[in-house]
Amino acid sequence: MPVDICSQQHNLLSSISGTTDTSLSLNSLSLTSALPPTDPDHHNPHNMNKLCRQVSIESPGPGAKNCVFNFFVPIEDTPAMGARIRIVCAGACYRRRDRANSITSMSSVSSELSDYCPSVNSISSPAHQGIREGSFFPGFEVAGVIESLGSEITEANNRGLRIGQRVIVYPFDETPAGYAELLVVPDLKHVVPIPDSLPMEVAAMLPTGALLAWNAVFKAQAVVTQILSQRAATEPKRKPKILIVGTGGLALWAVRIASYHFATSGADNVDITVASLRDEGFRLATEIKNVSVVQWNECLYEPQLIERTKDVCGGAVDVVIDFGTTSRSLHRSMHCLSKGGVVLISDEVAEKLLPKFSRLSEQYQQEIIAISNGTAEQLAEVVELVASKKIEPPPHSVFPCEQAAEVIAKLCNSEIPGRAILRFHDIE
Repeated sequence: MPVDICSQQHNLLSSISGTTDTSLSLNSLSLTSALPPTDPDHHNPHNMNKLCRQVSIESPGPGAKNCVFNFFVPIEDTPAMGARIRIVCAGACYRRRDRANSITSMSSVSSELSDYCPSVNSISSPAHQGIREGSFFPGFEVAGVIESLGSEITEANNRGLRIGQRVIVYPFDETPAGYAELLVVPDLKHVVPIPDSLPMEVAAMLPTGALLAWNAVFKAQAVVTQILSQRAATEPKRKPKILIVGTGGLALWAVRIASYHFATSGADNVDITVASLRDEGFRLATEIKNVSVVQWNECLYEPQLIERTKDVCGGAVDVVIDFGTTSRSLHRSMHCLSKGGVVLISDEVAEKLLPKFSRLSEQYQQEIIAISNGTAEQLAEVVELVASKKIEPPPHSVFPCEQAAEVIAKLCNSEIPGRAILRFHDIE
């Protein structure tokens, strides 16, 4: 629980490596040992009058067996035009070190999770300098209740929000890093209300995973509409083919959203195939109706995988939504794509991959398009569709935040089906 520090500014809890014991006396520990290193050039103009627990989840590095750290941080007062949210559930997600504003969902079947779990070259991390690189700064997918509203919020400008209301937070650029019990939002435009019928653990999966998948599907629809128009005269019965790569949280959302969207938009004459990257993902994907599945078994040679994929898809595909995020995945996707086809990738990896594949895309006369996370308005649409059960969420498991270390270990070993959600408070 947050604690008042107005009268105890020099007695904060110190970092607690690999433990969740929050019962230590505030009077026994110093301010400097309690907080992660800060930027001396950064000056925070906001008042800090509370402490809240925060969990830092990082990839293991040399000399460190645990990658989960608990500490207490000061939480700023509620901004005049914003809100402070008490976090109930947080989805396992992270912000990549090499792109400060990129946000990605992480699940046990994410193709790139294993890239972050092994030890890598060390650079400083916010909580513990010099220990490890590739840090997970989780907490960008959050659901909670409004604890307080800013002093300048009135009935005229509150956007229909109130204290105690259930909400999720659109991941804006300056979203504070890290799982925490409280989250300060500077502007109410980033706060999206959720109905009582939507479970908190499901709502926590929406702000990044579901939203990015939603945006990708809408872009795919624009491409499909153009293809259908071009084929109307010569090949009116030829169905466009979409390949969704990956069976992590993003891909599992994308295939569900695509199945619903194309069926309800009058463009149901589309063939959808999922390329599963892991055994568990293959099982999860096969449970979805009217979707073909091909397993990308890394034990096979590339030509075999490409041939197998084309066989399942019924030929080269027109659109690939690739959440594989690696050069190998994108290279394979382009070989499964028809001439003039389009590959959609998240903008967090576009900066790294586009320069490598620009020449190949020109050679194959294909286009690679980066997809952004989407808007707060789109997030509100996703909330309505999931709350009304028109779109079913992917499989997920909920764990107490005290079990964060065990959860991360299981994620790294693909022992949790679908998404993992940490619960900070139990209000339901």
